[in-house]
Amino acid sequence: MLSRLGLRAAPAALKSLAPSLSVGVLHTSRSFHTGQHCLAPLPPLPEKGGQVRHGLIPEEFFQFLYPKTGVTGPYVLGTGLIFYLLSKEIYIINHETVSGACIVGILIYIVKKYGGDVAAFADRLNEEKVAKVLAVKNDSVNHLESMIEQEKKEQWRVEGRNYLFDAKRNNVAMLLETNYRERLLTVYNEVKKRLDYQIAVQQLTRRKEQDHMINWIEKNVIQSITAQQEKESIAKCISDLKMLSKSTRGAV
Repeated sequence: MLSRLGLRAAPAALKSLAPSLSVGVLHTSRSFHTGQHCLAPLPPLPEKGGQVRHGLIPEEFFQFLYPKTGVTGPYVLGTGLIFYLLSKEIYIINHETVSGACIVGILIYIVKKYGGDVAAFADRLNEEKVAKVLAVKNDSVNHLESMIEQEKKEQWRVEGRNYLFDAKRNNVAMLLETNYRERLLTVYNEVKKRLDYQIAVQQLTRRKEQDHMINWIEKNVIQSITAQQEKESIAKCISDLKMLSKSTRGAV
């Protein structure tokens, strides 16, 4: 019956459309996310659905009618609507109604029989997905925390760079001072060697001069002594020795 109602209502709905519009025009005239993106934080999606009555009617519907119609108002409204549809023959009971009732009964049976298992399976799949997402999130958080720690360490190193430069500057100054003092010592040693060489040369020259002078004097003295003088000097020496020996004996 519902299919026949749809077929009857379809030509009237098509005739009410403007002839200049078509399905493609209607689709192209829509705006899909052409506005500015909203940067506000979105509220989290609810993990569980809202409460329903009789497996189909939302609880909000009853709460909306309670202040106006009382507790029995929603039920009276639903019953009166069903009777109105049946009395005006807007809805006619036929074999499709029986088929729909059977299908609804089968669906209710399936939901009552296997709904808990399917819900548990779906919850398990959801928990696995949530666990994977949380694992990825935790890995990302740990990675970002390690990067933050590394960045803090680099900042600490940058702060200590001044001390490092000061230490290097002092090391360079010490090296320059060491090289300067080594060169001064090298100059001192070289100058001392040259001075020692000059002193040694002067001493050698003086010694050679003295030896030459002594040899020359001895040679000249020896050459100036005659044979007679030599004999007299020998006799004089012998007489002096005799006198010394006598004096020595007298003292003893």
